[in-house]
Amino acid sequence: MRAVLIAGPTASGKSALALDVAEELDGIIINADSMQIYSDLRIITARPSPAEEARVPHRLYGHVDAALSYSVGRYLGDAADSFARAERHGKLPIFVGGTGLYFKALTHGLALIPPIPGSVRKEVRERLAAKGPEALHAQLAKLDSAGAERLRPTDRQRVARALEVVLATGRPLADWHHQEVAPLLDPARVVKLFISPLRDELYKRIDARFDAMLEAGALTEVSRLAARHLDPLLPVMKAHGVPWLISHLAGMMTLAEAAKRAKLDVHHYAKRQFTWFRHQLADWTRVSPANARDQILRALER
Repeated sequence: MRAVLIAGPTASGKSALALDVAEELDGIIINADSMQIYSDLRIITARPSPAEEARVPHRLYGHVDAALSYSVGRYLGDAADSFARAERHGKLPIFVGGTGLYFKALTHGLALIPPIPGSVRKEVRERLAAKGPEALHAQLAKLDSAGAERLRPTDRQRVARALEVVLATGRPLADWHHQEVAPLLDPARVVKLFISPLRDELYKRIDARFDAMLEAGALTEVSRLAARHLDPLLPVMKAHGVPWLISHLAGMMTLAEAAKRAKLDVHHYAKRQFTWFRHQLADWTRVSPANARDQILRALER
């Protein structure tokens, strides 16, 4: 079965494009954004609105609680279910989002790493909170010296992850990369587009969208999330804008300063998205937003 994959930097118009194509070609939209899967954050992650979701079927949006750490492996399993549903109903699956690891797993497979026991994760996270990432990095260097050399001692998330794996499995993280789950999609049977807007234009769209999020109630949404007092290392707690808005709610800065810093963070993230896709998925077609729809339709005719 054919499929369409639409990736691109944040605020590049991917969701609107996917909706247009899905309506024209009887498609089903499958989320490929690692923050839009969380139920707690609709506004700040720019999830499709209820009205948009009513126009065509949408899958894997807002189906995970913020207290959970959603893995790429779980995403691949959920995506497989959504893909199978599209196939059963004769609908064109359209994957859309900005999370490169999701797209890479869909088309290249995934390293098979066993689930980490909750006791191990809790122990590592408590040590991280008490002693900082450098202490964990020092422990990792004793257990997996090669892995430690590849990581900055201050990289909290990756150091914690590498240490969790070696403590739970007795094997370095790199060892598990040799055992893989097969890709869900045949790269030769999919249309793969990376939406590539002009950088200055994109930054203006990012800024305008964040202002619109605030007007739509993003601060209230983040306030409700903060009230849950979740582990700050959870992915949802690092969604763009969330840390800065929480700092504002705690009285540490003005809303204007929080918005300014959040926008700058998103600018930097968009730049990293361009770089990641260029290096990791070099065979994808780069296309301007204005030409993307026609490019998809032409590719599907072949």
